[in-house]
Amino acid sequence: MRAPRGLLVAAPRSGSGKTTLALGLQRALVRRGLVVRGVKSGPDYIDPAFHAAATGAPSVNADSFAMSDGLIASVVGEAVAGADIVIAEGSMGLFDGIRGPRGRTGASADLAALMGWPVLLVLDVSGHAQSAGAVALGCRAFDERIAIAGVILNKVASARHRRLAEDGLSRTGIPVLGALAREAELALPERHLGLVQAGETADLEARIERLADTVEAGLDLDAVIAAARETVLPSAEPAARLRPPGQRIALAQDAAFSFVYPHVIAGWRAAGAEIVPFSPLADEKPPEGCDALWLPGGYPELHAGRLSACEVFRAGTRAFARDKPVHGECGGYMTLGRAIEDADGIVHPMLGLLPVETSFAKRRMNLGYRVATLLADGPLGRAGERLVGHEFHYAAITWRDDSREHAFATHRDAEGADLGPAGHRVGRVSGTFFHAIAAHPSP
Repeated sequence: MRAPRGLLVAAPRSGSGKTTLALGLQRALVRRGLVVRGVKSGPDYIDPAFHAAATGAPSVNADSFAMSDGLIASVVGEAVAGADIVIAEGSMGLFDGIRGPRGRTGASADLAALMGWPVLLVLDVSGHAQSAGAVALGCRAFDERIAIAGVILNKVASARHRRLAEDGLSRTGIPVLGALAREAELALPERHLGLVQAGETADLEARIERLADTVEAGLDLDAVIAAARETVLPSAEPAARLRPPGQRIALAQDAAFSFVYPHVIAGWRAAGAEIVPFSPLADEKPPEGCDALWLPGGYPELHAGRLSACEVFRAGTRAFARDKPVHGECGGYMTLGRAIEDADGIVHPMLGLLPVETSFAKRRMNLGYRVATLLADGPLGRAGERLVGHEFHYAAITWRDDSREHAFATHRDAEGADLGPAGHRVGRVSGTFFHAIAAHPSP
């Protein structure tokens, strides 16, 4: 089957309007009768759910640092099979990533180069006009691996402002494929980890429809479609995906626990595992017959009081943990700890299965790729195995057991700096702020 054509929506910096443009474009192309798929560059849990809402099909993450080329090809190939066009979305600035070997930096440009997708460059022109041409020219010249298909001018103040910006672009030979006015109502609601989740966004369907209306009015959709190029799927052998933690996995899934990479769940299912969702916020215990429990990340700090009062969930999880593996990532790790302090300074008792207490009142941003080496056998692998993942949270640890015997893994950052032990494990229970993306490609 022939791979679909694709484009990567990117920008020189964060906050330029990539997500709203990508969502509006995805829905506008669906309206034209095309089968559209979304892909998100980098470790982002929230945007793929919006892509799914806009296109009507699941979206996936692709990450040039955390995934091998073969794993990217496998994940993306499965997600876009049967599509007419792929509208991928970059993260941060087009070239922003870690310092590392070319093609392995996690930057959106790596993904565009690997998959053969031209870049649809979104330029926020709210602070300049003709200088937009210099920015676009710099993006085109900075990396010869990628092609700039065209520019979308965003936050245009007036017809005169648009003419001035287009005048600057005319000197570069890079076509302007559309322009969007400065309209605050197009923005999607946000919170501390990014956008409010798709499932919690009020009137999401109506919002996406308005974005599509704006895109249809402001872009030359025929030119955008024509600019897409066939997706290139590398033939390298895929690295081993994360192994499922059990055969029948109880997966916490609600407004407090929702951060699970789609490719991880797909990999578990491909390995023969069954996923059984349940809701801690509905005071449900882990379902009967499951042999592993997974508490993913999310926003437990926003629901700490309610979680603390869910006695069926608390008692059921403690009983489950007596003889079956339980693992928590980020928010799940916080919930497995002794207590969470919310933003108002109120301390809420949690499950008490791990020796850690966390606070959202004492906020501290933690962000970056991590390479974890497991210190003991557990649901993510055997002692000594390495995993690649990401950490992004604002919670601070206010108390923990620092003994190495209870540490979950040792961490290094993307450049190899030793970050020491991280997370905890007690008996069959383990947890960490680290979100696992893939097995490390080397032994």
